[in-house]
Amino acid sequence: MNGAYLIQELNSIENAKRVNRLRVANLILAKPELFKYLLEITFDVNNKTSIKAAWVLEFVCDEKLDWLAPYLDYFTENIANVKFDSAVRPITKICQFIAKAYTSKKESAIKQHLTKKHIDIIIENGFDWLIGNQKVAVKAYTMEMLYLFGKNYKWVHKELQLVIQQSIINESCGYQARGKKILSWINQK
Repeated sequence: MNGAYLIQELNSIENAKRVNRLRVANLILAKPELFKYLLEITFDVNNKTSIKAAWVLEFVCDEKLDWLAPYLDYFTENIANVKFDSAVRPITKICQFIAKAYTSKKESAIKQHLTKKHIDIIIENGFDWLIGNQKVAVKAYTMEMLYLFGKNYKWVHKELQLVIQQSIINESCGYQARGKKILSWINQK
């Protein structure tokens, strides 16, 4: 099985329903050799199939985040290139998974392979997503991801707090709810 096979499977996803995304994710989970191809397709950002690949990548990383560890350079070097709104959301969710793994007490391959350079790139993109013209889900995942990284990089909490406070009154109810939650977490420390 190769990339062409995976593209065929991704193109068979008719819509974003969970069952459709999960079917292809389960295929990858059963055949880990396809993971590399999934990453490549996700970051082929001029191809609309990259959107479906990003959806599936989120599901796979939710189950097997450590599979991403050997590809952290590739992942972080390419996240800024993702341009389709429907692909940015799963990428931010994966960044949130990475932040959770990094701040977890549990050892993981992500923790072992994640470098300061990777974290810096994720944080930089996170602030770009947060202040940019992104949908509320992207901003919500980003706020939590930045909060988690801010546990070890204190300047992140200060900047995050400032951004949320400046933008909260002009944002949606969902943004406001998440923003208030993140601000309360920051203020509890």
